[in-house]
Amino acid sequence: MATHLYPLASLAQVENTPSREDGVPVELEDELRSFGCKLIQQAGVLLKQNQVAIATAQILFQRFWYVTSMKHFGIGDIGMGALYLASKLEECPLGMRDLINTYDLLLSKALHVTSQSSRAQFKYQPMNYFSSTFYELKDALVVAEMQILKRLGFNVHVVLPYGTLINYLRVLGLTNRADACQKAWGYLNDALQTPVYALYPVPTIVSAAILLTSRHLSIPLPSEPPNCWWSLFDAEWDDIWSVSGFIMRLYRDRAPEENIMPMALVTKKDVRKWLETHTATISDDV
Repeated sequence: MATHLYPLASLAQVENTPSREDGVPVELEDELRSFGCKLIQQAGVLLKQNQVAIATAQILFQRFWYVTSMKHFGIGDIGMGALYLASKLEECPLGMRDLINTYDLLLSKALHVTSQSSRAQFKYQPMNYFSSTFYELKDALVVAEMQILKRLGFNVHVVLPYGTLINYLRVLGLTNRADACQKAWGYLNDALQTPVYALYPVPTIVSAAILLTSRHLSIPLPSEPPNCWWSLFDAEWDDIWSVSGFIMRLYRDRAPEENIMPMALVTKKDVRKWLETHTATISDDV
């Protein structure tokens, strides 16, 4: 990771992530990243956690996969560890037991969706606090937090985009448009499900959110050289367009199998089993 104001992945890390080196396809890695961030968001909402801490956790989660493979750590454990660590960084700490119970609920629900009995109504059975499951999850949480700190080199500095967005909207005279503010804010939150916060500086990401907002709400902004609005914020058009693509891909139509696939690969054991199965299939085809 580069150690600038915005810790970003290097070109080598972007071109060949540890998960891809272990055989995880690009599309599957993106889906697992997105689902892991959704779990963090859902857990944060259920725990009534601050959005600042939730966003910080999602960014740390995305960074982690540029230094570590999904073959060695599960997205469920790392997501839980990232939210626990972020709650401390943002000074709104979560109770370990509350976090474990919440993640157990979410993972049980995901397992139910992927099971043969998914048509039946989901009924959650809380775990016993003295059961082996609780202590296994507790150990996994502690290890995940430690591994995030270790593998990121304790560089957990996160710059969130919300203050920058307000400043940019004020410069462009859009703060009186409640719909524009809300939509741009939503794009920034949706972007947390993508790796862009580990790839691009905050001004570029905020500019992409404003671009998408202006296009969807038909808000005219100066876009002809040399008077391009994004040049005010030292953002490059190609980078803005790339970030916009990351965000818009979240809204594409998916087949039901695509939505279910990440839910079945939450743990490292599931990912390893999937890799073994598909490697064997490819070998048979050859």
